[in-house]
Amino acid sequence: MITLRDVYRARRMISNYLPRTPLIYSRQLSRKLGFDVYLKLENLQPIRAFKVRGGLYYALVKKDEAQRKGLVTASTGNHAQSIAYAGKTIGARVIIVMPNGVSRVKVEAVRDLGAEVVFHGNVFDETLDYAMKLAEREGMLFVHSINEPLLYPGVGTMHLEVLEDLPDVDVVINPIGGGSGASSAVIVYKSVDPSIRVIGVQAEGAPSVYLSLKEGRLVSTGYAKTVAEGLATARAYELPFSILRGKIDDVVLVSDDEMLRAIKELLISAGQVAEPAGAAALAAAIKLREQLIGKRVVIMVTGGNIDPEFLKSILERY
Repeated sequence: MITLRDVYRARRMISNYLPRTPLIYSRQLSRKLGFDVYLKLENLQPIRAFKVRGGLYYALVKKDEAQRKGLVTASTGNHAQSIAYAGKTIGARVIIVMPNGVSRVKVEAVRDLGAEVVFHGNVFDETLDYAMKLAEREGMLFVHSINEPLLYPGVGTMHLEVLEDLPDVDVVINPIGGGSGASSAVIVYKSVDPSIRVIGVQAEGAPSVYLSLKEGRLVSTGYAKTVAEGLATARAYELPFSILRGKIDDVVLVSDDEMLRAIKELLISAGQVAEPAGAAALAAAIKLREQLIGKRVVIMVTGGNIDPEFLKSILERY
């Protein structure tokens, strides 16, 4: 069981290494949408994504073993950078297994942090299975990007900052890929005030968590058809499902088109660069605008790792 106390413990450990990200009020978005919009800018982290919080906490807790054995993980991008950054911080070898087709920006970012990159599989689950076998073969520590409990307290520190900066928040919208961000949101907000609504967001083409919560059981779709790499998971996992079930208030599905439009909106209205998964919460807020009128809504901008040419094409298209 992961608790609020664990999140405070994580904050104490990682605060010497990571900056506190700003929570900014957007007048333009608030005026356009009809409710108070606050943006939590995790795209301003050193790796431009929230996951660095979890990876660093894991590495600090496991420091001695990690330095001795090294770390292996599987990721579509931001978790990879998180573990690469953590390994560089503590001086540990890191191998990242990535599926084919991951954006060039994310691959280069991982290599720039000193990690070794291995490509395997076309969907995350194939990549994950290979990474686990590789870690066992090499005698290295395997860091599961979703079912590793030590990631969640670190990730939860971003929600702790939200509460400290905006104690009277009404609604928090957080994307769901594997589920660490939304799960840690539930842990933090529901521990402090159960009336704070937590809304998750999945891609229409990767709805495994949405379906799992709806059906009350773990669902594997076997596919992840979305431009949002950070949301491209083909199945739900035990740990986040156990945390989210019965506690998250809602999960919304958004299309790739809605996320791409939200990327442009974030750039124009708030001057912030987001990747598709990082703009998913805004896409959901736009979709739910009638339900949110008059509320104080925090939109988690979870990542900003996007290929410049892809961003250019979005701006031209929309």
